[in-house]
Amino acid sequence: MLENLFSNGVYGNSPMTYLAWLVFIAAAILEVGGDAIVRKGLRGSGLIIILIGFAMLGCYGVVVNMVKWDFSKLLGVYVAIFAIVSILFGRFVFKETIPPATWIGLLVIIGGGMIIQFGDKIKI
Repeated sequence: MLENLFSNGVYGNSPMTYLAWLVFIAAAILEVGGDAIVRKGLRGSGLIIILIGFAMLGCYGVVVNMVKWDFSKLLGVYVAIFAIVSILFGRFVFKETIPPATWIGLLVIIGGGMIIQFGDKIKI
């Protein structure tokens, strides 16, 4: 069933589609959110909260692998999405002050993700 949903452009070595971006964003939210919930559980909210975070992290693994690319390309591009969502969670959920070096590092990570995604199209 899911294969039919993703058969038009997300599977295989096809270019990044809007659906693939949505899958990556959903996966990053599940991963970062699941980790945040586990953190909350470990800091006094209890076992049920930890298990909810654990379930979210398991769902992340399923969601991120809906995009059937080469594994290295898949996770290489996903890392950039994950980094963006992580910093935004830190800023807006945990109310952290993000130092300039972190924003610069994020730009480097995004640049790396773009190279992984589009680098094979560059003729040298």
